[in-house]
Amino acid sequence: MSKFWSPAIRSLVPYTPGEQPKVLNLIKLNTNENPYPPSPSVVKAIHDFSMDRLRLYPDPEASKLKTALADYHNLDANQVFLGNGSDEVLALAFMAFFRHDAPLLMPETTYSFYEVYCDLLNINAVRIPLNANYEINLDDYAQKNGGIIFANPNAPTGIALPLSRIEKLLKDNPDTVVLVDEAYVDFGGESAISLIDSYPNLLVSHTFSKSRSLAGMRIGAAFGHSDLINGLERVKNSFNSYPLDMLAIEAATASVSDDAYFEETCQRIIETREKTTEALLAKGFRVLPSCANFIFVSHPERDAKELMQALRNENILVRHFTKPSINQFLRITIGTDAEMEELIAKL
Repeated sequence: MSKFWSPAIRSLVPYTPGEQPKVLNLIKLNTNENPYPPSPSVVKAIHDFSMDRLRLYPDPEASKLKTALADYHNLDANQVFLGNGSDEVLALAFMAFFRHDAPLLMPETTYSFYEVYCDLLNINAVRIPLNANYEINLDDYAQKNGGIIFANPNAPTGIALPLSRIEKLLKDNPDTVVLVDEAYVDFGGESAISLIDSYPNLLVSHTFSKSRSLAGMRIGAAFGHSDLINGLERVKNSFNSYPLDMLAIEAATASVSDDAYFEETCQRIIETREKTTEALLAKGFRVLPSCANFIFVSHPERDAKELMQALRNENILVRHFTKPSINQFLRITIGTDAEMEELIAKL
């Protein structure tokens, strides 16, 4: 601990990202990356990009991408916000909407960055346990709050909530922001974007890292009422006016234009997930019902940490969490059919 650190960060426990190994020839199933490359339209857009433009600043509004996303989701451009990955979008949302006297409500087991944001920004939060089936029970959120956030499908469980339950939550909390983090929604969940015009307190976040194979580009988005988007813009422009570079804007816009490729790769991942689930169930594993590009699994006779290490010894990386409520589970990203067959064989 340095004497030069600000007091606010001395007790801060940063987010721990999944391992990005330097070793080659690993089967990497630990960070929920897409096993397939980006759309050919993305490759062409980057290849055709005039490098002379890089001497200029990018469009601070990323208007080209905003318009493409608005058209894709049947929204207006003023209902779209963009950031440097969904992590930045979420951080700005925490700053803009959740610093109140009343606590932020969130699942006890969910994307662990939420807790880091709360600690960093001194946000009081109530962490609500999942039920016995590792599901978010929104009935438990019927209490005074300064905002609500959850991932749908949830991470790391992969379990999704139906849209009807989210709509009831929105009706019951008209005076606070409900943020639905839909990083994995394209793999079988129901998006809440369709509810935006009816509920001005709804904010939905998306990422290009999972279903659009652009984790290396760092592109995130949020969708909501123009008042919420204006709030995000105020924070963004007090922090970083140019969150998306020119190549990211071109790549993301090209990805949105190629819906056929997007649908095809998502469906391939879903099919591989279901085949892998069946194979693991046959080996005696418990597999939670997933609507994500990963599965959350445990075995009644095998310690999860030991399984993780044994797979690592076979050059297969999966994710293990040490939190007591889930420390007997492994989160396994869905790779190609060949990668998942190798996983099953090694298990």
